Amino acid sequence: MAAGILPHAPGPASQSSPAVREASFPPDLDKYLTTSVRLTAAQRRALLSGAPVTALLDANTSQEVAVFGAVWVDALPATYVQLLNDIENFERGGGFRVTRRISDPPRLEDFAALELPKDDVEDLKSCRVSACEIKLSQSALDRLRKEIDWSRPTAAADATALARRLALEYVTGYLAGGNDRLAVYRDAGRPTFVADEFKSMVARIPLFVDYLPGLRAYLLQFPNATLSNSSSFLYWQEAQFGLKPTIRINHVVIEDRPGAVAVASKLIYASHYFWTALELRVLVSDPARGRGFWFVDISRSRSDGLTGFVGGIVRRRVENEAQKGLLGLLQNTKRRLE
Repeated sequence: MAAGILPHAPGPASQSSPAVREASFPPDLDKYLTTSVRLTAAQRRALLSGAPVTALLDANTSQEVAVFGAVWVDALPATYVQLLNDIENFERGGGFRVTRRISDPPRLEDFAALELPKDDVEDLKSCRVSACEIKLSQSALDRLRKEIDWSRPTAAADATALARRLALEYVTGYLAGGNDRLAVYRDAGRPTFVADEFKSMVARIPLFVDYLPGLRAYLLQFPNATLSNSSSFLYWQEAQFGLKPTIRINHVVIEDRPGAVAVASKLIYASHYFWTALELRVLVSDPARGRGFWFVDISRSRSDGLTGFVGGIVRRRVENEAQKGLLGLLQNTKRRLE
């Protein structure tokens, strides 16, 4: 890729040079970094020098983890969007076991590669409302009990076939009815309404209120809302997260704005760990710096098991893993695009 005005990140010795001292962020980004993220002076200097920076954001400590990350990328935003649209190749390898883009309209064939992990199959045998290792709605649990005969030698294959049908029905329902058709998880004693969790989580993201109100409204009111200069798609994947492989379904929305591109990845289903999650990536142009963009990533996720003594330990581990994962993402994105 052709070199831009700042083709290489300067080393530590150059951080005190006049060029770095006088460098600054675009006004809106600078305001966000100052008032919402509250980066330290050292973090700001590192970011301006070309290094990736991550930080934890304010969050509801009983159920939420929020992480910020950013890095300068010497490439065109359109290049990133092109890679993202090829999601099956963009998210592959490493912790991504399988990634498949879902057709429009969805088809059962879209889920042909979906295989239930062996541990999930074993857990499904004893799943019931309020006691299940997998996040499922009551209707899904009822169908599991009625349609799967665990005494048959084909039980595991039958459970996987049912999981594929349920996934198709779930995304079809979401495309028709939006958040109202998201699951009500009954894996624990108290029902978890995914739509409510998503709505309250989004309300805690100041970037939406101050800069992206149209995208916020679209995510909350889909499919009964329109968003100019945007495109979207759904995809599912099996990813290794924590101790268990997790099947996830995401809705990606790409909005082309003056001076920036906003990408929202909304988690609408996860078989383990998460109630819901939202990853917001904003590609901010900076004409004063030259060709390229600030790659800003804000990720929020909601889950159970973060309270109490053990929950506190789990939370710290999740926060550390989230920051580590985001740092890797920033480094890989910069390397891949440049």
